[in-house]
Amino acid sequence: MKHYEFIESALIHGGIYGDERTGAVSTPIYQTSTFMQDELGKHRGYEYSRTGNPTREALEALIAELESGEAGFAFASGMAAITAALSLFQNGDRIVISSNVYGGTFRVLDQIFRHFGFAYTIADTTDLKALEASITPDVKAVLVESPANPLLTVTDLAAAAEIAHRHDALLIVDNTFMTPYLQRPLELGADIVLHSATKYLGGHSDVIAGLAVVKTKKLAERLHFIQNATGGILQPFDSYLLIRSIKTLGVRMDRHVENAEALAKLLRDHEAVKTVYYPGLPDAQGFEINGRQAKNGGAMISFELNEGYDIRRFFQNLRLIALAESLGGVESLVCHPASMTHASIPKEIRQKVGITDGLIRLSVGIENLRDLIQDLRMSVEGAKV
Repeated sequence: MKHYEFIESALIHGGIYGDERTGAVSTPIYQTSTFMQDELGKHRGYEYSRTGNPTREALEALIAELESGEAGFAFASGMAAITAALSLFQNGDRIVISSNVYGGTFRVLDQIFRHFGFAYTIADTTDLKALEASITPDVKAVLVESPANPLLTVTDLAAAAEIAHRHDALLIVDNTFMTPYLQRPLELGADIVLHSATKYLGGHSDVIAGLAVVKTKKLAERLHFIQNATGGILQPFDSYLLIRSIKTLGVRMDRHVENAEALAKLLRDHEAVKTVYYPGLPDAQGFEINGRQAKNGGAMISFELNEGYDIRRFFQNLRLIALAESLGGVESLVCHPASMTHASIPKEIRQKVGITDGLIRLSVGIENLRDLIQDLRMSVEGAKV
């Protein structure tokens, strides 16, 4: 029986809490590859850690509860989770993806799954008419990010689910940027939710992990089979690290967002900045939709500098904010999508969807806001040529 109502408490007490045998409040790390069986055909719920491990199981139960899903699955990386979800489909199937999507998602579709006869269509999922028009009879799923990486565009998830289901397709949502603390796509009609748990769920830039949550028992059975058969599972120690980190997700996200909202306004009002992409600003694309389906605008910001400002100088001037891949850690990180996170997407596609060579993506950390403002302002102003 649950003794809590709100997600802040579920982050700490959800899933399989503690250890029933000893009373330990932290889930033990079951660092074992195999489990002794009592007799032929009789075991105690576990046989081999690829198939099931108590520490991983606690994490999977936790993320399933947080996302309001039927079952959760933990993988060795976010890309392993995406690959497992895509493995639900087969030769001749097609998937629709958002026009600005993580470069790794595009790469695995374009350079791996496409060779197995699995096709994809790129569509502007923020335009529901364009989404509807992109769905041909062979489309079996729509995969969206909202807000999307890196332009922070917002897709109406409830409407996208209705469109996908009307065409007998699944809606898959990558919820990495928002986490279940800020947005729960399954409650809006999605069928599968994915996370690069490396990011906000891990939160400390010290673990690589991926999570998937499904809405139905049928999908749970299919995805568990894929997880076990392909073997891209998360190890027990990393599962423990994620459980530990998720306990502080709420307080971390509150600080992330508080800082991000202030920096987005600073950038919007600065003479050196041409464009700011942040769904928490009232004039942002999808602001009202995001307000209906998410708690706030999150902590990711993208922006472009005006002419006369050199982005190389901007990156060189940074002292507190680190130039690095990834996002969602307690430290602020900045990257250049065109040459880093989205370099695997052909330039003509990047340019078409708005991922320009001048785009800068900022993952806002939980440092003191005044330090962040000083570093960002000095770096922007120092980029003038």
